[in-house]
Amino acid sequence: MAETKKVEKKQFTLNGRDLVQGLIVAALTPVVVLIQQSLEAGLLVFNWQALGMAALGGLIAYLAKNFLESTKTVTIEKE
Repeated sequence: MAETKKVEKKQFTLNGRDLVQGLIVAALTPVVVLIQQSLEAGLLVFNWQALGMAALGGLIAYLAKNFLESTKTVTIEKE
């Protein structure tokens, strides 16, 4: 039986879950940059500065989106 929990997510707040999900987005964002740069160059290219900036940009964008999102009630299911 799944247990549900309702949580109110207030505007202008961040929690640990937001940070964890933001770090996941930050880890996945550079993959898009890596693929794009490699396709343009015709070979696998590792531009560490560009990949780092993409990761940082992904993290900041995700956290800003969650920080500015309006207040809402979220239902979380636990199994």
